[in-house]
Amino acid sequence: MSEKNVIERTGTPLTATSLAEQLRACGLAEGQTVLVHMAMSKLGWVVGGAEAVILALLAAVGDTGTIMMVTHSSDNTDPCQWQHPPVPEAWWQTIRDHTPAYNPLTTPTRGMGVVPELFRTWPGSVRSAHPAFSLAALGPEAEDLVADHALEEDTGDRSPLGKLYELDGHVLLLGVGHGNNTSLHLAEHRAEYAGKRNLRTGSAVLVDGQRQWLAYETLDTNPDDFCQIGAAFDSAHNIAVQQINGAEVRFFRQRLVVDFAIAWMKQHRTARAK
Repeated sequence: MSEKNVIERTGTPLTATSLAEQLRACGLAEGQTVLVHMAMSKLGWVVGGAEAVILALLAAVGDTGTIMMVTHSSDNTDPCQWQHPPVPEAWWQTIRDHTPAYNPLTTPTRGMGVVPELFRTWPGSVRSAHPAFSLAALGPEAEDLVADHALEEDTGDRSPLGKLYELDGHVLLLGVGHGNNTSLHLAEHRAEYAGKRNLRTGSAVLVDGQRQWLAYETLDTNPDDFCQIGAAFDSAHNIAVQQINGAEVRFFRQRLVVDFAIAWMKQHRTARAK
């Protein structure tokens, strides 16, 4: 959506102060640890843009709270698996040979939006070491959340998602639905369901200071039913769908959705064709 269209759809622009107030009204509170997924355009025009959104989130949880965001660099994966869009097979080896090694300080996000891209560079923010599926956090729990992000468990127990579960943290869906709810991937790691399998991928990483293309196995995740799982979860737990300008807002404990999704996947998922 163009900025002109956003302006035309906005009645009263949000500020960092007014957005923080509305976030608190949706349930955010001092001292919470919150994983944020968002589509900024749904908020309408915000005075100060992405910077103001981050300031509002930090204000809502205060100095004792922690904000975390997804900072994936999904172009640092094996190009043979790319679908959105795919690239010619003749390019694959060139990409494997020349993709820059992941650096949490300099590697940009891909397809995450302007807010996570700014958040990863925010003073005090720390980012996990996974070369393709990192998360960044800011606050007292940040270092523990992003530490020791296992290569083979990009979204599993030894990822920041698993750490958030241990902390009984929260999830904020701001202008996005459960199709963007990354915590459902943690449920995939924990659940037993038909057709569950791993895939072999690779990423460019630094090993002893030298760039290497490192192959590894990870879970073959599938978000196709996330919206369906989310709708069932919202209904089962009476999750309130609130509103900030044009953005639907859902706010809930992460453990609730992960535990619900594990049971749902076991019951409803059937084997996928290979």
